[in-house]
Amino acid sequence: MASLLLLTHFLCFTFTAIIPIFSPVSAEPAAKTYIFRVDSFSKPAIFPTHYHWYSSEFTEPVNILHVYDNVFHGFSASLSPSQAASILQHPSILAAFEDRRRQLHTTRSPQFLGLRNQKGLWSESDYGSDVIVGVLDTGIWPERRSFSDLNLGPVPTHWKGVCQTGDKFTAKNCNRKIIGARFFSKGHEAAPGFGGIGGGGINDTVEFKSPRDADGHGTHTASTAAGRHAFRASMSGYASGIAKGVAPKARLAVYKVCWKNSGCFDSDILAAFDAAVSDGVDVISISIGGGDGISSPYYLDPIAIGAYGAVSRGVFVSSSAGNDGPNGMSVTNLAPWLTTVGAGTIDRNFPAEVILGNGRKLSGISLYAGKPLNGKMYAVVYPGKSGVLSASLCMENSLDPHLVRGKIVICDRGSNPRVAKGLVVNKAGGVGMILANGVSNGEGLVGDAHLIPTCAVGANEGDAIKSYIASNPTASATINFHGTVIGVKPAPVVASFSGRGPNGLNPEILKPDLIAPGVNILAAWTDAVGPTGLDLDNRKAEFNILSGTSMACPHVSGAAALLKSAHPDWSPAAIRSAMMTTASLVDNRLQPMTDEATGKPATPYDYGAGHLNLDLALDPGLVYDLANEDYVSFLCAIEYGPKTIQVITKSPVNCPMKKPLPENLNYPSIAALFSTAARGVSSKTFFRTVTNVGDTNAEYRVKIEAPKGVRVSVKPDKLVFSEKVRKLSYYVTITVDSKNLVLNDSGAVFGSLSWIDGKHVVRSPIVVTQMSPL
Repeated sequence: MASLLLLTHFLCFTFTAIIPIFSPVSAEPAAKTYIFRVDSFSKPAIFPTHYHWYSSEFTEPVNILHVYDNVFHGFSASLSPSQAASILQHPSILAAFEDRRRQLHTTRSPQFLGLRNQKGLWSESDYGSDVIVGVLDTGIWPERRSFSDLNLGPVPTHWKGVCQTGDKFTAKNCNRKIIGARFFSKGHEAAPGFGGIGGGGINDTVEFKSPRDADGHGTHTASTAAGRHAFRASMSGYASGIAKGVAPKARLAVYKVCWKNSGCFDSDILAAFDAAVSDGVDVISISIGGGDGISSPYYLDPIAIGAYGAVSRGVFVSSSAGNDGPNGMSVTNLAPWLTTVGAGTIDRNFPAEVILGNGRKLSGISLYAGKPLNGKMYAVVYPGKSGVLSASLCMENSLDPHLVRGKIVICDRGSNPRVAKGLVVNKAGGVGMILANGVSNGEGLVGDAHLIPTCAVGANEGDAIKSYIASNPTASATINFHGTVIGVKPAPVVASFSGRGPNGLNPEILKPDLIAPGVNILAAWTDAVGPTGLDLDNRKAEFNILSGTSMACPHVSGAAALLKSAHPDWSPAAIRSAMMTTASLVDNRLQPMTDEATGKPATPYDYGAGHLNLDLALDPGLVYDLANEDYVSFLCAIEYGPKTIQVITKSPVNCPMKKPLPENLNYPSIAALFSTAARGVSSKTFFRTVTNVGDTNAEYRVKIEAPKGVRVSVKPDKLVFSEKVRKLSYYVTITVDSKNLVLNDSGAVFGSLSWIDGKHVVRSPIVVTQMSPL
C-alpha cells in the first residue's frame, strides 16, 4: 500500500510515465478499489460511451464499479496492485487514488435561527417549495410524518432523477416530498473487511440494500434540512414542540452512500455526487468527513472533487466541519468551494443533577426517560481509582460486580460509545451512571437517551465527584432529571467538539465558514434501531435527539434552499456570502459568543464568520461572489500545476505567468499570514470585489475593527452603487510590527471589516497570524 500511495503521489505531481515498482511475488496481493481520473478529451470517437472506452482500452479485464461523467471524468475499479500500476501508465490517466473509508459527523432550531411564520425568509421563499435538497448520508425512513407530501405542489420540472427500489423500498416510498432516492454500495461491497461477515457484501441482518435507512443518521439530517412543519413531536417527552425542518417545503433527493457499522467509501460518494448533479438537485448536504484529523489535498479528496463539480454547475454544497474539536486545526472539508459548518448550542437544554451525600449539587445533562431514582441515595464508586484504564472507561467486561452491584458508577468518557457504558454498568449490577468528561472534552455536554439512570457531567464536576469519593468511604449520591428547559442562557455557545481552525491546508482561507445549531437537535429517526443505535436497544422512536456537526450542516443546507428559492439567480458563493456576512457574533445575552470548551470568548477559528442568522441573510446588501475561474486561479496560486488542477476541474487549464495570491480569492473573510522570520514592519494588501444585491442606489462606508497591535486601511473607504454600477472593488492593507504583535492563545489576533449603508452591515472577519517559513 505504501508503494502505491507513493506512486499515486508521484503521478499527481509529475504526470510522467509510471515506473513499474511492483516486483514479482508468488501471490498477488488482494484487490483494492482505486479511483481513476481520466482526461475525457482523449476518448476515441469510435467508442459510443466512456464506459465502452474504459472497458475496452486496458489490456487486462477491469472490474469497473462506477463510471463518473458529471462532476468527475473517470471510473472506479477493483484491481490488484499490479493491475493498478499497469493502468496508471496509460497516457489518458491523469491521477489515481485508493478508495478511502469516511465517517459520519455525528424543531426548535428554526426559530433560533430567526425564521418566522408570517414574514421573512420562510414567506419570501414559500418555505423552499421549488428547491431540491440532495442528502448524501445513510438513506431515509420514508414513512415518517416529516416526509409527508400533503398539500405539496408538483415535483419541480428540472428534476431528472429516479426512485431506485430495493430491499423494503418500493416506488411508492417516493412522493412529492421524497422525489428521488438512490443507493451506492459497489465501493463498499468491494472493500475487504466491510459489508458483511467476512466483508465484500451487505449484511442483510442489519442493513437494507436499498435507500431505506438502517442507521438513523440520514433520516435525522434529511428532516433537519427539509422536514415538514405541521405536527407535535418529542423524544420520550423531551424537546416537545412543533416538528419542522429549516426548509419545510423543499423536496428531498436521497443518496445512500453510508452503511451501518462500516462507514462511507469515496468511490460511492463520488458516484452520488455525479448522480445528484445529473438528477438536478439545487443543494447538496453532506455530513461526512475523514475523521482521522488529516485533510487530503484537494486533488486526492473525492468530497472536494465532487463538490467542485457540483458548485461549478450552480449547486450549493454544505459540509460538516468535523467533531475533533476543541483541538486547533481540527476542521475538515476545507475546499474553498465548500461551505463548511461548525456546531453551536441552542437555547434549549435537558438538565439533570447529581446530588452527593454531603448535600452538594452538580449540574449535568441527560435524556433518560425511564424509571427515576426518586431521590433515593445509593453508594457511588469510581472503578478508575484502581488505575485500570478499561475499568475507568467502563469497557465491556471491565467492571467487578462485587464493586458496583447496587451502586451508582462513575465512568470516564471515551473509547466506547457513551450509552454503551451504561449497559456495561447495568450488566455488572449497577443502578445508575455518572458519565464524566475528561480534560479533552472540558465542560462540553451532549444529551443521550440512556438506558439506565445517567447524568453526564463536565470535567470539573467529574473531578469534584471523584474527590468526594476518594475522601469519603461511605460516599453516596442520587440523580435527578428535570426534563426540557427553554430559554437557556447563554446561547449559542460554540460546541466543544466542533472542528476548529486554522485551515490546515490553506490558512489563507478561514475555516469553518460559520456555525449553526448542532447540539441536542430533535429530528426524525429510523424504526430499524432504537434511539441509542445499540443492538440491545429495542425502543422505537419517531424522533431522536443527536449532536454533532452532522446536525449543523443540514441547517445550512435548508437555509441555502430557502435563499435559493428567494433568489434563484444567486450563485453558491453568493448564498454562502449572504450567510457569512450577516452571521451573529453575540449570544442571547447580547454578549460575545463563548467557547464551551473553555468558557472564554470564542474566536473566528471557532465560529468562522459567526452563527447563522436567517433573519438577516435574506437581504445581505452586498455579496462576495465567485465563479469557476476564481477557484481555478486559487488552485494556481497554491502551486497546483495545470494537470493537477484538471484532476479537480475536469477541463484543461492554463495558469497565468504571474502567479496569483491565494489570499486574493474573493472570500467573505480575510486571513493575513506573516512570516515569523520577518523583523520590523510588514504589510500585505488584499483585493476584494462586492456585488450589490440590495437597493439599486446605495452608498456604503467602511468600518474597521483592527486586530490588537495591527493597522488596517481600506481604499476606497466609500462604495457608491447605481443602476449601472453593481460591482465595486477595494483594497485592504494590513500592517504589523513584529515588536508590537502579541498573538493570543490560538496563535492569532482577530478583527473585522464592515461595509455599512444605514440598513445593512456587511461584515468580514479578519485574522492575522504568523507562520514559520518552509
